[in-house]
Amino acid sequence: MRAVLAWKETIREQCVYDIAFKPDGSQLIIAAGLRVLVYDTADGAIIQPLKGHKDIVYCVAYAKDGIQLISLHFVVSVMIILLITLYFCSVQASTCVAYNPVTHQLASCSSGDFGLWSPEQKSVNKHKVSSKITCCGWTNDGQYLALGMMNGVVSIRNKNGEEKVRIERPGGSSSPIWSIAWNPSKLVGKLTGIFCNNLSNVMSHTSTYTFALLIHVVKIIIMMDEHNDILAVSDWGQKLSFYQLSGKQIGKDRTLTYDPCCVSYFSKGEYIVMGGSDKQASLYTKDGVRLGTIGEQNAWVWTCRVKPDSNFVVLGCQDGTIACYQLIFSTVHGLYKDRYAYRDSMTDVIVQHLITEQKVRIKCRELVKKIAIYRNRLAIQLPEKILIYELYSDDSSDMHYRIKEKICRKFECNLLVVCSQHIILCQEKRLQCLSFTSVREKEWVMESLIRYIKVIGGPPGREGLLVGLKNGAILKIFVDNPFPITLLKLSTSVRCLDMSASRNKLAVVDEHNTLLVYDINSKELLFQEPNANSVAWNTQCEDMLCFSGNGYLNIKASNFPVHQQKMQGFMVGYNGSKIFCLHVYSMSAVEVPQSAPMYQYLERKMFKEAYQIACLGVTDSDWRDLATEALEGLDFDTAKKAFIRIRDLRYLELINSIEERKKRGENDNELFLADVYAYQGKFHEAAKLYKRTGHESRALSMYTDLRMFEYAKEFVGATDPKSSRVLMTKQADWAKSSNEPRAAAEMYLSAGEHLKAIDIIGEHGWADLLIDIARKLDKAEREPLAKCALYFKKLKHHGYASETYSKMGDLQALVQLHVETRHWEEAFSLVEKHPHFKNDVFVPYAQWLAENDHFEEAQKAFHKAGRQNEAVKVLEQLTHNAVVENRFNDAGYYYWMLSMQCLDIAREQRDEMLKKFERFQHLAELYHVYRSIQRYTDEPFSSHMPETLFNICRFLLNNLTKDIPPGISKVNTLYALAKQSQKLGAYKLARYSYEKLQELHIPSRFQESIELGSLTIRSKPFHDNEVCMMCYRCSTTNPLLNNQGSVCINCRQPFIYSASSYEVLPLVQFYLEEGISDEEAVSLIDLEVPHMDQGDARWQDMDNGAGQGERTGFIIELGCVYVCVQTAGRVELCPCQGESLSPALYEQEGRPDQTLAETAQMGILPLSAA
Repeated sequence: MRAVLAWKETIREQCVYDIAFKPDGSQLIIAAGLRVLVYDTADGAIIQPLKGHKDIVYCVAYAKDGIQLISLHFVVSVMIILLITLYFCSVQASTCVAYNPVTHQLASCSSGDFGLWSPEQKSVNKHKVSSKITCCGWTNDGQYLALGMMNGVVSIRNKNGEEKVRIERPGGSSSPIWSIAWNPSKLVGKLTGIFCNNLSNVMSHTSTYTFALLIHVVKIIIMMDEHNDILAVSDWGQKLSFYQLSGKQIGKDRTLTYDPCCVSYFSKGEYIVMGGSDKQASLYTKDGVRLGTIGEQNAWVWTCRVKPDSNFVVLGCQDGTIACYQLIFSTVHGLYKDRYAYRDSMTDVIVQHLITEQKVRIKCRELVKKIAIYRNRLAIQLPEKILIYELYSDDSSDMHYRIKEKICRKFECNLLVVCSQHIILCQEKRLQCLSFTSVREKEWVMESLIRYIKVIGGPPGREGLLVGLKNGAILKIFVDNPFPITLLKLSTSVRCLDMSASRNKLAVVDEHNTLLVYDINSKELLFQEPNANSVAWNTQCEDMLCFSGNGYLNIKASNFPVHQQKMQGFMVGYNGSKIFCLHVYSMSAVEVPQSAPMYQYLERKMFKEAYQIACLGVTDSDWRDLATEALEGLDFDTAKKAFIRIRDLRYLELINSIEERKKRGENDNELFLADVYAYQGKFHEAAKLYKRTGHESRALSMYTDLRMFEYAKEFVGATDPKSSRVLMTKQADWAKSSNEPRAAAEMYLSAGEHLKAIDIIGEHGWADLLIDIARKLDKAEREPLAKCALYFKKLKHHGYASETYSKMGDLQALVQLHVETRHWEEAFSLVEKHPHFKNDVFVPYAQWLAENDHFEEAQKAFHKAGRQNEAVKVLEQLTHNAVVENRFNDAGYYYWMLSMQCLDIAREQRDEMLKKFERFQHLAELYHVYRSIQRYTDEPFSSHMPETLFNICRFLLNNLTKDIPPGISKVNTLYALAKQSQKLGAYKLARYSYEKLQELHIPSRFQESIELGSLTIRSKPFHDNEVCMMCYRCSTTNPLLNNQGSVCINCRQPFIYSASSYEVLPLVQFYLEEGISDEEAVSLIDLEVPHMDQGDARWQDMDNGAGQGERTGFIIELGCVYVCVQTAGRVELCPCQGESLSPALYEQEGRPDQTLAETAQMGILPLSAA
């Protein structure tokens, strides 16, 4: 910090008691003796004196609007100078005044009271105090007034004069408060001022709620800013203290060496100016740390003020001296690569990482005089010591510093440099090297003043220094070598120096602002540039440097012309693509694209050097230009690296293919260049190179791939029909991809590519064009014809497809077509001509019928197709569904069909199928019979007579002695039998049925009826009235229910039942002897029965117990005629149709293995229905 005297005036034999600046800083008001003087702050000239005072003027103050000025003199009066002059008087002598910075309220203080007055008031509101008031001051928001008193008390009062806070200093009346000042707070002051000045407008344009909310927000902001309302208090106990608005002291008292007479803050509150009995004005930080002397005087400094928003300070002394000083704050900083350390608030050091923008603050609490930074070291010089800091870690982004060493000595130096293990002090011609323990190890004395010094790196403890002298000498010094090395000797003074990364080149800026670049080894001047004030080599590129001057940044690569761009500030470093610029007091990293030097290298085909420049930082378009130029220059290595940067996979594939071809032995650079031109879109140049190298086919492929068919035709000519056909095919491909299918199809047909043409036509559904092609094709061209037929099928043109398959003679496909399109008549007619396709037609037909719920037709179709197993499976499934759904008539019918099916299959699988036939016949009859019982139990009315239902129930129960088929309910059967037996008088059987029902699980719907019937039947006699069943073979009376089945209990003769009433028919089954044919049997039957002895009778009655008059009979099958023979001698012919009979197979006594086929061969079938 330096203080420069701007102007100085002396008022003879008068003491300057107070000074006040006009708020805009243009005028200075001085209270000197009996006069108030107005000075111009620019040059110290008197503008005018203000007269009217009759005694010494002690205080002056300006209102914030710059219109009202107040002066106070000893004759107990106050003068307010406005457009007119106003007076108000005080009873006691006034000592100080202060204007409210917001509301223009005036505070006038005296020895026993203070008064508050505003322009709106007609009188002054006075408040008594206990001691003389020496100084006063308003807070920035104008809400509180601080009063300093002779008894060492500071009283803080509100705008109404009420005391809110009282601060009692330790010294009491022996330490009178002589000066106070509030730290400025721009936020609250401006906000409150704007709000109060526009109060009327705000109230007139806002609602009550909005206005209340606005007041609340202002209060919150003021409360948030209370910590900025800091009061500086100086007393004649030679102490400086700081207090918050609440009265809490901040820190400890600062001891002074003089009696302070005045305290004044800078406009932003960062510094304090104080003056007093030491006859000088001193600069302090806002925390009270003394920074230095502003100006020494010959008398006490009675008052001092800082010009608003500037660094000018005006002092007023007891001897009438008025001095204006300008404070110049120099930049104290240090830079190493991307770390920049600078001084802030005179006592702090901020280290900034220029790349990551991280910052760290180091509080020293003393004046920072010098800063040096190198690698992980940071040196800070304070007035009485030097602090050495180091980083916590080796991480390049670490910003945490800790103290490594303290050198507690006072040093005077112009420059400070720090190394890994040493600090270098520069004082004019002398350089001193000290260790961190304050041991002086080396000292160098130069022949001239040292103008510039810089650490250029090196091993720890052996770093090198670059030193520039005023006489033009440039030296290199190693900290472990006592002898300097002279590098160059210039004729002019050195202003700035830097050495390239490889230590081969030296850049110098002399006092004429000329940049000189030398080769260190040969001492040769490489080039020079004018208008330079600083220079720096790029730390990552040997041949690049930048320099600044005249508002321009200049970048120079090798010996190419300089590239310029505008830049404000002072260039201090160059790292990669970032240039570090110091503008006023702030350092910034400017990203500078390195495009210009890169293109300079490209112009000379220096691709590797251009790549090095591009790595420092260029745009993507610059990278592409570099890659393209390197590729055209056949520098594939550089081109590959550049294309990798921009992630261009297409060109990387080209380079990789070229490298693979070079590995295989290809070395034709013109062919490689042709490929490059083709990729770049320079097709004609590529075609010429292809033709020159003998690769015309590649040129043709290139043109066709690019759909440049006209150029391709010109390139090929009309002499090669094969190439023309290939070209036509490719043009058709292009037309197809260009969404021109009809043109593509025509081109394919012209080129003989029938399959591709058919694909296009078929995909677009052009059936007319497709049938024309199919009719024009030869039948030997099966593949195109098959594809035509396939598309006809897709387009559902059955006739065209049939025509195409017929032309091909593909009967299998034709049959498949009829089947797929469900044209069964055409399929059946084709099967009639070609029976070997029967399976291919009837099986899908049966499946289609089954899918459409025509199961019976499906079963027949399976049968026709010879798929007996499938036919049986269909019937079994139908039967199962019928049983599950309680369709017992259908179930009986399906079981009968199953039995017939099994009988047909019995020719191939005799034993198994005949067993199934017998079982299915039995089940068919059971389900047919149970249907009547189910209808009786579930429906309200029945079509059967009670006798019929009675017989049906007995028949069913006699056949359910073993397993009960699914769906047949024994409960329903017994219930129906019990009901009908009771009706017919078979009480014994009814009681038996009710008893059996009690053993079964009875549904709730039958529960009441069965219980009632069980009680009712007990009132009936225990016998069956005229209900009996007789065997017509042995004349044995059988019980109504037989556990042995539906056979005689005596002779085991099966009973034959009527199909309508299910009564036992008077029929007896007999068998012909071997050797008797059907014709002979008929003739024998026609004969009358001869009268002979019983022992000689050839035909014997099978019922030995039958008497005369009783009829026995038999049935013989002769073709379709059944003959019923009676023993009475009459023969009756019964022509019966097959469907009226329900054949069943019964087990014969003595011949248990006899089957239906055997009995049929004998001409005899058992009769179950007449």
